[in-house]
Amino acid sequence: MFKGSFVALVTPMTEARALDWGALDALVDWHLEAGTHGFVPVGTTGESPTLDIPDHLKVIERVIERVGGRRPVLAGTGSNATDEAILMTREAHAMGASGSLQVTPYYNKPTQEGLFQHFTTIADAVPMPVVLYNVPGRTVVDLLPETVARLAAHPGIVALKEATGSVARIEDLKARVPDDFALLSGEDGMNVALMEAGCVGVISVTANVVPAAMAALCEAALAGDFAKARELDAPLAALHEALFLEPNPIPVKWALAAMGRMEGGIRLPLTPLSAEAQGPLRAALTELNLLGEGA
Repeated sequence: MFKGSFVALVTPMTEARALDWGALDALVDWHLEAGTHGFVPVGTTGESPTLDIPDHLKVIERVIERVGGRRPVLAGTGSNATDEAILMTREAHAMGASGSLQVTPYYNKPTQEGLFQHFTTIADAVPMPVVLYNVPGRTVVDLLPETVARLAAHPGIVALKEATGSVARIEDLKARVPDDFALLSGEDGMNVALMEAGCVGVISVTANVVPAAMAALCEAALAGDFAKARELDAPLAALHEALFLEPNPIPVKWALAAMGRMEGGIRLPLTPLSAEAQGPLRAALTELNLLGEGA
């Protein structure tokens, strides 16, 4: 179920920082038409830290309703409080989500045993597939391969989004987990290399901007045609880089606003993209013919 190009979907907001439901619907429709293989609402890119629980759940529900069963929806329902993660995961399950994305608990710095118990407790509490999410650059805790191997034995824990950007880590994980446990890239600039090492898909920021290209790239890699995948990825290199000149989702929200896909609203403490970073991102978008005249 969890393979191919899954978009780490932005949460559109007006300039006044209100949720923009019309823009969200339009983004979902665009991704469906472009061939995106799945949706991840309200993860890091969806500004989960600044949405309260009611709005967090409303965004998940809206995406599920708009997708209408045509693609998997992997709901971002992780938290650094296990009980809160269970609460949101139960709600997402009741809405019809295909699975939940569970980030490693941030700030409180659990041990490996704490991580194991956290994820196992969530998987035991809610009968819905769990995708683990390891992003130590943000959470300051690293879900180690040996712990992933322990968690992969749980029937409800089915995949891992690995955002360390390490080919060696993916190769290590691949040797430890069952064949049906899905490894997903969380590092857009290395998607092809990571899929060649054993990932079966990506949870992608870049897919917000070029959904058809990311879907085609993943389809080529899944077919074993890595030469074609690299050929498709090469024109995206500058975009991958520019989308991380400042912390995600600052650049990607600016890009989508520049493309006319939504307004440029973003919630504090994140701020709009700096003038210094706008130039390289505008150049990357222009190179891909994504901006209209005067944009």
